[in-house]
Parts: sequence; C-alpha cells; structure tokens
Amino acid sequence: MKKIKTLISRQTNRSREDYSSTEDKDLSSDQSEPVYTYKDTREIASDPLAEAEVINSIEDVYFNDETFDSSLYELEKLKDDEKPSLYDINEDRTRLRSQLQSVSKKVSDVVLENHSAYTKELQRVTDLQASLQTANVICTNGRRQLQISKQGFTISSLGIMANYRKKQQLLSLMKSLYTIKTLQRTDIRLREMLEEEDYPGAIQLCLECQKAASTFRHYTCISELSSKLQDTLEMIEEQLDQALAKTCNSFDIGHYQKVQRAYRLLGKTQTAMDQLHMHFTSAIHNTAFTIVLGYVELVSGSSDTRFQKMQYKDLCSYVTGDTFIPCMVDLCKALWDVMRSYYKTMEWHEDSEEVPEAETDTGSLSSNVEASFNRKYIQKKLAHGLSRIWQDVQQKVKFFLLGTDLSFFKYDDFIFVLDIINRLISIGKEFCGSKSEDLQKSIRTQSINYFKNYHRARMDELCIFLENEGWELCPVKVNFSIHHLQEFKFMHLLNAQRNEDDILENEMKQTNVFKHFETGSPFDRQTLDDTEDVIQAPNMSNGKDSNSNDDDSDSDIPDELKQDYIDEQTGENPTKRGHAKTKRRPERVSSRELSPILANTTLNVLRLVGKYMQMMSVLTPIAYDVVLCMSQLFDYYLYAVYSFFTSDMADVEKVLNSKLLNTLRRISNEIIDKSRSGPLNSESPNNKVKVPFPYLSPIVELENRNTLYGLSERIVATESLAFLADQFESLQSHLESVIPATKKPFLQQFYSQTVGVSSELRNAVYLGVSSYCLSTERILNLMSTVNWNIKDIMSQHSPYVDALLQDLQVFRDRLQDVGRQVRIPHVVYVVLWNHLILLVNRTIVEGLAGAKKCSNEGRALMQLDYQQFLMKLEQLTDIKPIPAKEFVETYIKAFYLSESDIESWVKERREYSGKQLTSLVNCAVSSKRGRQRLLMIIEELERQRPK
Repeated sequence: MKKIKTLISRQTNRSREDYSSTEDKDLSSDQSEPVYTYKDTREIASDPLAEAEVINSIEDVYFNDETFDSSLYELEKLKDDEKPSLYDINEDRTRLRSQLQSVSKKVSDVVLENHSAYTKELQRVTDLQASLQTANVICTNGRRQLQISKQGFTISSLGIMANYRKKQQLLSLMKSLYTIKTLQRTDIRLREMLEEEDYPGAIQLCLECQKAASTFRHYTCISELSSKLQDTLEMIEEQLDQALAKTCNSFDIGHYQKVQRAYRLLGKTQTAMDQLHMHFTSAIHNTAFTIVLGYVELVSGSSDTRFQKMQYKDLCSYVTGDTFIPCMVDLCKALWDVMRSYYKTMEWHEDSEEVPEAETDTGSLSSNVEASFNRKYIQKKLAHGLSRIWQDVQQKVKFFLLGTDLSFFKYDDFIFVLDIINRLISIGKEFCGSKSEDLQKSIRTQSINYFKNYHRARMDELCIFLENEGWELCPVKVNFSIHHLQEFKFMHLLNAQRNEDDILENEMKQTNVFKHFETGSPFDRQTLDDTEDVIQAPNMSNGKDSNSNDDDSDSDIPDELKQDYIDEQTGENPTKRGHAKTKRRPERVSSRELSPILANTTLNVLRLVGKYMQMMSVLTPIAYDVVLCMSQLFDYYLYAVYSFFTSDMADVEKVLNSKLLNTLRRISNEIIDKSRSGPLNSESPNNKVKVPFPYLSPIVELENRNTLYGLSERIVATESLAFLADQFESLQSHLESVIPATKKPFLQQFYSQTVGVSSELRNAVYLGVSSYCLSTERILNLMSTVNWNIKDIMSQHSPYVDALLQDLQVFRDRLQDVGRQVRIPHVVYVVLWNHLILLVNRTIVEGLAGAKKCSNEGRALMQLDYQQFLMKLEQLTDIKPIPAKEFVETYIKAFYLSESDIESWVKERREYSGKQLTSLVNCAVSSKRGRQRLLMIIEELERQRPK
C-alpha cells in the first residue's frame, strides 16, 4: 500500500509540473499544433476499452523493477533525441498523464474490490492472536501441574513402574519366541499336509505363517524364514498344478474340490481354469501318443527312441493292421476318460454355485462381486472349451484313422471300425453339439477306399460264381425272403431299437451318455459285443444255415408242402426221377405258397446286398456310393443271364423291351470289360468298376433237345433274376431314406429302367427254346407239297397240321419232364407257349404264302387246316387268347377279297412281309394288269419299310 501511495503522489506531482511547463510552451508554440487538455484525458478514462488500450500501451520496463525511475527514463529518452520539439514533448506528457490516470484508476478499483477480503483476513489474524493467548495459558497451567506431580512421586514408585514395564516386555518377548519356534517347525507340517493332499490347509497355514513372519520381520532369523516360506508356497503351487493335471484323466470330486479351494485361497481361480484347459490339451496329446507308442513298440519288439521322437501323425502310420483295432479301442477309451473328466468338471462347477466361506464371513460387496465375476468367467471358459477339447480328440482319432490303410481289412473288422467311429461321433455330438466334420470326412475317405477295394473283390467273386454256376435249384423255405438271411437281421434289430428309442425319448432327454456310463465307457468290450448283435449279424449264425430263421415255424405250412416239391401238372416228385409218382393233390397250390426259384449265386448276391446295407447303416456319408455298387451287382447279374442264354440268337434284340435294351447297352458300355487280356476290375471313365465279360459254365447244356435246350437252367436263371428284382423292390423305400435327396433321381431311374424291366428278359431267354423246338423247315416243306388249287372241298386236313401238332405234343411232354426237375411258374409257362404258338402261326402264314395258285376250295382247305390246328391246340395247352391267331386268320380271309379291297388291305397290313403279300396278290388277283400294279405297290412299300 505504501508503494502504491508513493507511486500515485509521484505521478501527481509530475503531472502538475508537466502541465505548467506545457502552458508556458503553448504560449510560444504555433497555433496550428493541437493542444491536449484534461477534458480529453477524462474522456479517455471514462471509456473502459480506451482505458484498457492505454494500460496495454505502457512499456514493459515500467513493471520490471520497483526501483525503476520513470522520470530519469523519460529524460534519457529526450536526451537521446537531438532536437525534441515542443509538440513531441507535449505529446509524451499527455500520453504519460493518461497512462498514470488509467493505472491509478485501475489500482483504486482493485483496492476497492479486495476490501472485503482484507477485512476477513484482518479478522482471522485477530482470532489467531486470541487463540495463541489461550494456548499460552494452558501451557502455563500444564507446566505448573507437572511440577506438582514430580514433587508428589517417590523414587520407589517409579522403580515399581519400571519393573512392571520390563515384565511386560519380557512376556511379549517370550510370546514372540514361541511364535518363532512354531514358525521354524511349520516346514515339517507343511510337507505332511502336502503328502496328505490337503492343499487348502497347507496354503492356509503357509499364508498365516507369512503374515506372522511379516509381524516379526525385525528379527534376523525371521527374514530368512520369510524367503523359505515363499519358496514353500511356490512349491505348493507346483504340486497343486500337478494335482490339477491329474483330474484330466480321472476326475475325483473330493480331490478336485480340494484343488479348487486351494486356488481360491491363493486368489488364482481364473488362472487355475486357464491351466486346467492347458492340462486337458496336454492330457489328450500325451494319452494318445502313449497308447499308440505302446502298440508300435509292441510290434517292433523293442523300445526304439526314434519312435518316441516322432510326431503323433507320423507315429500312427506305424500301426499295423493286426494291432489297429485294439489300439483304436484303447485310444477311444482313453480319450473318453478325458472327455468324461471334462464333463464332470463342468457339472461340478454348475452344482457348486454357493459363495465361498471367506466371502460370506466378510460380507464385503467387492468380494461378492469378484466371486460372481469368477463364476461367470469359469462358466464361459468351460463352455468355450467344449469345442476345443472335442476338436483335439477328433484330430487325434482322425490322424490315427488315416494313418493305416483299411482297404484290405476283413469285412467284419471294418464294420467294427465304423461302429467305433460312429459311436465316437455320436458322443461328440452330445458333448458339444459338433457334427464332427473332420471325422466324417476321414471315415468317408477310408470307407470309400475300403468299399472300392471290397466291391472290386466282390464283383470278381461274382464273376467267378456266375461262370461256375450250374443254375441248379437251391432249395429254400416256402416263405423265404431276404429277411430270413442273417445279413438282413440287423434291419429288424435296428427297427426294434428305433421303437425303443422312441419310447425312451423323454428319459433320454434327462440322461445322456456321460451319465449312463458313470463307470466304464461306451467302448468297453461288453458294450461293443452287444452292438455286434446289430452290426455284425453275419457272424452270429452259430453254425446254422444262413437261410434259416429261428423265429420261423413250419406249423402253418401244409403237410404236402413239407415234402419234396410236386409238379403242378403231373403231380410227380421232381426230385426223385424214376421213382413212383406221388398222388395228385386234391387242390393246386398257388404260386405264393410255393418256394421261390433261386440259384446259389442269387443267394450270394443277396448276402452281398445285406452286407452293403449294413455298411450304409453305420456310415451314411457313403450311402450313395454303396447304393451305386449295389446297382452294379444287379446290373452284372442281369447282363450275365442275358449273355448266357441269348447269345445263340441273332434277332434277340427284336423281342426286347426298348428300356431293357438300352439298359443292357448301358451295362455293356459302363461295367463290362470285354477283353480278357485287360486288367481285372479296372475302372471306367465314370468311376464304375469294370468286370470281365461273363461266360457260361461248360456244365450247362443249351443244345440238348431232350431237355428243351437247357430249359430248367433258363428257368432258374430268369426266375432267380425276377426274385432278385422283387427283393430290390422291397428295399427301395429304405434306400431312398438313407441317400441324399439330390441322388434320389438316380435311384428312381435304376428302379424304373433296370429293376422294373428285368422281368422282360424272359421273352428273350425263352425265345431260343421255342425256336428250336419247332422244325420250321420240315413244316414248310410239308406245306409246299400241299395242292391249294383243288376243285373239291376236302374233309380231311393236310398232313403238315399233324406234323405241327406232333412237335407241340413233344414240346409238352418234354416240358412236363422239365417240370419234374424244377417248378415251372405260370408266367414262364405262358411265355414258352406264346413264343411257340406265335412261331407256329408265323410258320403257317409263311407256308401259305408259298402257294402259287389257290382256288376257292383251296382257301377252304386253309381254313380247315387252321381250325383243326386250333382245336387240337386247345387240348395241348390252356393258353388264351391264342397269340397271332388274327395274323393267320386275316391272311387266309384276304384270299377272298376283291382286287380293289386287296389294294387297300396291302397298304394297311404292314406286319406281313413282301413275299407273303406278293403270294397273296398272285393267288387272289386274276387280271395281269391288276397284279402288276399291286406288285409295284408292294415293291414300293418294301423300299419304305425300315431296315
């Protein structure tokens, strides 16, 4: 304040001096120069903006030092100028005066503004002085009382107090020594607790000792003990980590609970969960490697260090085929134990949601929040680890599966492998909902390789069977079907299992495979043996015939059907030729009650189909490939029957259905290797197996007239093919249910164009029998000797009719002989007679066409001959209607037509040959011009006839 007053007074005096000097100078100055008055300065000071501008224009040198002399500074500035003018001086004076006034006003405003603060500070100082005076009084009184107390106590009293204090110090020292002694002995107790696996107690004791050691850290011995306790705690953590790793292979609730409590005491719950997942990963790898290494060393006969240094994937390639299945079972059982331990770990954490005791006692909000966060972290970590654990398991099994070539395994062994892998895949789906794409892909790869090799061998065997097949009747039961074969028994068991699964569906929702197998595993030998009842049905026959069925009973079969088969027409026993004939049955047994006609090769094909379907049931990814191979079995069987029994016929394609003909051509192009010099079972461009062209066994005679050119063999072949087609038809719905929807068009095409038309092969096979049974040339020669240009009406038919009927009678007798060997189905009976009658009718027309001249009486003879033939034919067979009857009758009636009617008839009847039409025109048309015109029409029609 004093400095400010000084500054203001100094500035005021200087202003007055400047003003007086300015007045003097103004009198002598030029009147044109401007003069600054007080009024101007006041006007500037009244404007805040102008005032601020004036203050800002003050030079910085005025504020640097309190000892600064402004007057001297201004005079020195004038001194520096050579000739300062009055105007400049007056200008500086006015400027300085305005600056002084602005500063003074600013200072005054600041003083007024801080006046209240000054007053408060002054009041505080006053209060402080009063407090100091009060404190002085209290100190004075205290010193006075202390002096009085000093004088009141004696020396003895002070000695008693000193001894008591020393006693307390000694007691405290004794307590500390006991504590130190206890701490020194803690190491032994800690080791005992670790041996007892009391990890929570050991950690609790160690932490308490550390707390006590921190209390007595001023002792030298305790400092060493603290470091030793820290080492002990680290050792406990290492052993705790090892104990945590043990739970990965064999989970024990009590053991795991101790481990979790120990980690909770250490405050490392999340770290423990991270470590647990690492241990599970290591357990999967170490377990798989150890099991595979054991089998590899077992095969090698020594412990080779190079095997121990190999990667797991490379080690799997050294597993042999003999040890593959037991090694795989042990591997799956060990990995199952790891997954079950993980599942039980999750289950334990889900059940133990209670708050820990330490948190409950403290009741701290932060502790509860931390515990809740830890539980959520653990649940999330465990849920995320499911897929990771399963992926590791899947990879180990995948590498093991792909490390060995399974294509040369036995069928039963490979089915067993498929069942194990399917069981593992179902466990993975229940474990984490995984579709196990890697396992599916690997087992599909192995299955395709195996199945291709297996199918090549089976097709080769089928070729051998067909080429050595004698086409003898294989006796089976009356109601025999594929379901009587052991290979198809698995379908009944699977259906029963599905029904049982539907009944227990609600129960299965509550329990899963991990709860079901609390002890043991799904891969135990006993469990797998139970599964073999479903999967390995062919091995469960117990020495019984594969055609038998224990569930079937003969009580519902008539007594006559329990005997040997009896011919329907003759009533004779076909299996006892030369023996006495049995009595004719009072009633004819229907076809449904008679046993099917089968060959031994047919049963083998059915067994193969059953085995193929078993593979589909355990490995749906290759279901389509299996169905494709099944179709090749049927295709090859069909083509073999076709090539065996139609190869001696030149025009066989004319009687074949167009679909069947196209099917046979497709089979010939796709799977038939017509070159015997080529490699067996090679593959066609469309990835289908190629098999050799089949050749009929030399034991089958197709040229013996007495046996109707191998009719019994033909019947067995065609009817076994028809039975095979029927059995394939019964499997269609099942096959459609197992293959992908995109592949169903192939299946439908196979059934419509192959299976559905296979029965049409009867026409081609039996055509050879009919064509050889009729002496066509002899009949034509006899008809050529008949005189058709007669004048009298004949009452006796021509000799050729008797020759025809004689051939038919011989055919019937031989047909009955064949019927004694093998039952002739009605459809075969109809086909044979239809072929023969058709051939007879065409032969009759051909013979009639040989007539050069024909009178009306000759035409009557033609009708007489044919009517006589039809009448006798009815006594030989009950075939109705007679095939091609209209063909003969229409031709005979054409002889009665007029010339104009014959012309239209010739144009419409394209079923007759040119020779037959020409003969008709020559005999029926009398005018030469008319004959020439009609013959030209016939010639033109023949040129238009398709070749």
